[in-house]
Amino acid sequence: MTRGRFITLEGMDGAGKTTHLEWLRARLLARGIALTVTREPGGTALGESLRGLLLDSHEPRQPETEALLMFAARSEHIARVIEPALASGQWVLCDRFTDATYAYQAGGSGMAWSRIAELERWVQGGLQPDLTLYFDLTPEVGRSRTRQAREPDRFEREQLGFYERVRAAYLRRAEEHPDRIRIIDASQSIAEVQVELEKIILSI
Repeated sequence: MTRGRFITLEGMDGAGKTTHLEWLRARLLARGIALTVTREPGGTALGESLRGLLLDSHEPRQPETEALLMFAARSEHIARVIEPALASGQWVLCDRFTDATYAYQAGGSGMAWSRIAELERWVQGGLQPDLTLYFDLTPEVGRSRTRQAREPDRFEREQLGFYERVRAAYLRRAEEHPDRIRIIDASQSIAEVQVELEKIILSI
């Protein structure tokens, strides 16, 4: 059986990931592709519990603690959801994956990049997304959009400088992995972004 494709969506809150993920889901299903749609942190019962701890708590934490919780959730997610789906020939669409850990815990919070790389090798082995869609947006626009849409979670309450570092880390990851990560200008209209996405999915 042909292994499925693993596609992740990344970007700061306000970049439109959820909207574009739903559009991608519909377009791939229309092509007859079997899909699993999931998210991080989350995707399993344990992962969703850890998501609540990570996003809803107001208590400050060490970035290392956050990264360990993220990778604990990711280990279950890979074993119980991602790998079984890929092995069965399904494609997996995932809202965030390890690039987000580099962006938020290393870039935003200052954890050593090399420590996350160690956890990545340990938990993931050789597993990497086949394609990552990074929706790039300035922190100012992202914050404006999220404040209009909903009550902010713990990460969304961070200061502007935090999000400038997050964006810089995402761009660093894109520079390190140009064959995997596609940068999409998320300041465009939804229709303009979806024109770009259409071209990308027709090429995979």
